[in-house]
Amino acid sequence: MGTTLEISELDSKIGQLFMAGLPGPQMDEETEALIRDYNLCGLIIFSRNIEEPIQLARLCRDLQEAAMRYHRLPLLLAVDQEGGRVARLREPFTRFPGNASIGNDLDPVEKAMEFGVITAREMKMVGLNMNFAPVVDVQRGELEKHLGGRTFGEDPEMVALLGRTVVKSLQENGVMAVAKHFPGLGRAGLDPHFHLPRIEADIKEIEEVNLLPFKATIDEGVSSIMTSHAIYPALDPERPATLSPAILTHLLREKMGFDGLIITDDLEMGAVTKQWGVVQGAAAAFEAGADILLVCEDQKNLPESISLIRSKLLRGEMPSQRFYNSSERVAKIRSKFLDQKEKISLEIVKEYFKV
Repeated sequence: MGTTLEISELDSKIGQLFMAGLPGPQMDEETEALIRDYNLCGLIIFSRNIEEPIQLARLCRDLQEAAMRYHRLPLLLAVDQEGGRVARLREPFTRFPGNASIGNDLDPVEKAMEFGVITAREMKMVGLNMNFAPVVDVQRGELEKHLGGRTFGEDPEMVALLGRTVVKSLQENGVMAVAKHFPGLGRAGLDPHFHLPRIEADIKEIEEVNLLPFKATIDEGVSSIMTSHAIYPALDPERPATLSPAILTHLLREKMGFDGLIITDDLEMGAVTKQWGVVQGAAAAFEAGADILLVCEDQKNLPESISLIRSKLLRGEMPSQRFYNSSERVAKIRSKFLDQKEKISLEIVKEYFKV
């Protein structure tokens, strides 16, 4: 990492490791500055950013125009649209009852496909191109309440089939799917938004139950997998999956052969911040094998996190190959899924949603 060219390359690409949130329903100056100065990989859209379809389509259009103006690279624009309790897009978007309802349906595959097709159509129409779904955690006994209603059920084969169906139907209709939360939160007794759960499952259970649906989504070509902020003592007794090279690099990359994007869950969750903090957590997650570091709320965490990773790379404390691999994966996914010629049409949005 010695030459000027390499340093300039690093500066222009290091923001590509980050996905941020934004504060309100319009593009604000701070968000535009983040896009301009740091060349972010993408943004995540929450309920606070959504008023109705036309406003959302304008927001996505403005964000993409800024990214193209400054860097000629389209953004990943993501949303949590699982259906049920976790659905940022409300009426007049089509509302689905969620994974538990799909899993209990008489024709669950048909329902999973319908969810994927319609959700992708409506997301794409307003300019969203990545869905943080499906949840493919396999329920084990009573679910911790933050996961209530969000899993397809207790049978790993059925979860694998339905997860795979959602991935296929989203991606065939132009929206990147993200399987979560690797390597499986179905046994969690605590909510990682606030605490660091320990998943006391042995290797046999992890392989035969937890990993089966993730393997199915990998076979289906899922664009991305999101990590879990939980400790799996059988895999790594000290670090949560998000920060664990044993789980992200050795298990997911090398053993399971996944070459899509590894995205962290939000690094501002208590499971990470209480012990590591956002900035150290971001560096540790990147070092462990994550390609995209997710910071959903406080944009002030981004410049500091970018600066720490940059200095570690320049000092040789992290292998430069780690950085190049992630950059290449982001570029590959972008070229596969993001068609820069497609424009958001407010007329089509108006007509479809009758607004």
